[in-house]
Amino acid sequence: MEHSTTLARPGEGLKTEKMPGHWVLARLGKRVLRPGGMELTRLMLKLLAIGPADEVVEFAPGMGTTARLTLAFAPSSYTAVERDSAAAKIVQSYLVVGPKQKCVVGSASETGLPAGSATVVYGEAMLTMQTDDVKRSIVREAHRLLKHGGRYGIHEMCLMHESLTADARHKVERGLTGVVHHGVRPLTVAEWRQLLESEGFEVKATETTSMSLLEPGRLVKDEGVMGALRFGLNVLRDGEARRRVFEMRRIFRRNRKILGAVALLATRQ
Repeated sequence: MEHSTTLARPGEGLKTEKMPGHWVLARLGKRVLRPGGMELTRLMLKLLAIGPADEVVEFAPGMGTTARLTLAFAPSSYTAVERDSAAAKIVQSYLVVGPKQKCVVGSASETGLPAGSATVVYGEAMLTMQTDDVKRSIVREAHRLLKHGGRYGIHEMCLMHESLTADARHKVERGLTGVVHHGVRPLTVAEWRQLLESEGFEVKATETTSMSLLEPGRLVKDEGVMGALRFGLNVLRDGEARRRVFEMRRIFRRNRKILGAVALLATRQ
């Protein structure tokens, strides 16, 4: 089986100052790129209760960290849908070649997979990066893929205050977009719930935590002591990447009372 270290990294060929923030972190050795960290990822998977009878579809698996956790549950089948071809090759390297485990290059809003072909669909840290219309089209695609009663899980960035003014909200979005170099449009917890319900889902569980992606304690929890040290050393060695990481952390800290992470479990009606 091919190892991810031999494969082209996402963002290959782009200058660091132009690269989306999540790929900057990945190139520095950060494996966990989810807003609520491994703790919220594991909680989302616990809520999904994946077992041997499940046919699983994951949207935007990124570096494949959650894919490997899912495969440990030995589902009947696993299909990843990843639009970045380099990331897709990394995920494919973790899979057993055959019809039961595959990663296809495509859009989460139009996967090309058969309707009613999944019992579980989930995605992490990808809806937040989309416009409202694309968010809705992705949720609609999840609904199309699921059998009746199927489970849908999301793990996304959220706004912790339901009554933010439009100006305050725009300021947060503008700050995040400026440092991540990609549109960032988090919703409130109530808005995430409303989005799922408006597309035919019934929300069964909601969990929130802090958005502490680049804080030392979260780094150690997510990457382990050695992984966190390796990431820190890589940041120190690369001046441009260090500037990008510190910019992201500064914005996250500035908005720490506003930004959070949320996981929702919903079922298809």
